[in-house]
Amino acid sequence: MTPAPTTPDRTRWAALAVLCAGTLMIILDGTIVTVALPRIQTDLGLSSGGLAWVMNAYLIAFGGMLLLAGRLGDLLGPKRVLLAGLALFTTASLLCGLADTPALLIGGRLLQGVGGALTASVSLGMIVNLFTEPRDLRRAFAVYSFVGSAGASLGLVLGGLLTQELNWHWIFFINVPIGIATGIPAVRLLDSRPGLGLRRGADVPGALLVTSGLTLGVYAIVEHGRDAWPAALLLVGFAVRQATAADPLLPPRILRSRKVAGANLVQGLMVAALFSFQILIAQYLQHVLGFGPAATGLAMAPSALSIAAFSLGLSARLNTRFGERAVLAAGLLMLVLGLAWLTRAPVHGHYLPDVLPVTLLAGGFGLAITAVTTVGMSDATPADSGLVSGLFNTTQQLGAALGVAVTTIIAADRSGSLARGGHSPAAALTGGYRLAFTVDTGLLVAATLAVALLPGRRAAADPVAVRAATAEPRLTPEAPRS
Repeated sequence: MTPAPTTPDRTRWAALAVLCAGTLMIILDGTIVTVALPRIQTDLGLSSGGLAWVMNAYLIAFGGMLLLAGRLGDLLGPKRVLLAGLALFTTASLLCGLADTPALLIGGRLLQGVGGALTASVSLGMIVNLFTEPRDLRRAFAVYSFVGSAGASLGLVLGGLLTQELNWHWIFFINVPIGIATGIPAVRLLDSRPGLGLRRGADVPGALLVTSGLTLGVYAIVEHGRDAWPAALLLVGFAVRQATAADPLLPPRILRSRKVAGANLVQGLMVAALFSFQILIAQYLQHVLGFGPAATGLAMAPSALSIAAFSLGLSARLNTRFGERAVLAAGLLMLVLGLAWLTRAPVHGHYLPDVLPVTLLAGGFGLAITAVTTVGMSDATPADSGLVSGLFNTTQQLGAALGVAVTTIIAADRSGSLARGGHSPAAALTGGYRLAFTVDTGLLVAATLAVALLPGRRAAADPVAVRAATAEPRLTPEAPRS
């Protein structure tokens, strides 16, 4: 029998609300900037390269720090790390909002990335430790996944409205009240579980290797064409270090878990497709169909509603009845249909027949992300939940960065070729977007096929209940090596 949770039920759900609010702030920031970039470029006189760094500074810091931040949560205590991240992210958002020079804005974005990594890396692990009943955990993951997925669409809406009705500074100022309103109750509601201590896994060489390797890797991805071999060498060195260290930062046993490895692979492919889709559909709406910033944001609002209906209304019940693997496959098939529809996007298109069906099919993400998160975190224990959470978020961030980099290059090359061949600007752009959407569809098909790597329902049934009942880690630690 699963032991009763030590935290009262009402407090646990209030704590979940706090974690979701912090996640929402970070997710919003990831997309809210997108529609404001043209105004930022004009006001600050940024070159195209400088404008790219408004996004890249955040992505590089965020992606590079996630794995280390997750392990710090295990060693120092997740609450400490999360509160530090919230404080840094909120302060950095204020700096970005006050920025009147490119250097101040880019510096603020870099600090936002570090604060976001500290906050996001431990959130999933804290949810695993809050909810020991499988049914409650599935519901909690459904809520958390909805906030993450629908928050991205909400960011487009808010970004358009704030930029058009006020100014771009407010896309950063909005984080300040959210950060304060999240941090104050977090002090009281979140469990102050002590960490393992820095002696248990303070793998300084490993931390330096992986953080620098991931940072250079994201840099190579977002800077299109930069040599990736230094990052590859550092990450190979990190892998060797983890195989030989007595207390490694990322114990190899974690990656030997079929659920952890398979869920990260599926999620990486899925996020690579969907994050680039969000960027490209916003460009298609504005540059081809002539939508303004606010209209572009509102055009994506149905996707948030669809995701809400599937993730909050159906995902937990479907996962319980049919198992996560079946629900994940169903959600991915919905997404494949949606992206395949966009491969025929017309030059003289209309919102209702050409875009709205895609936003409604985006509800498949509500099913898929809840299922894959449940599988990916199901082997996490109190001793390594922060690390597994950080790994899951790292895969998500790298997948997003790689997906955007690859598909934007493909779209630009195709559009340039068509323009040189005599096509109109709108037709050339549309041809590039179509090809990019085709690539995204292929990534989702690959993600669907990769679901077969996950264990079946019998093998994956109620792992949280087993762990809670036995009070023993299921990822058996390796014997320390001298």
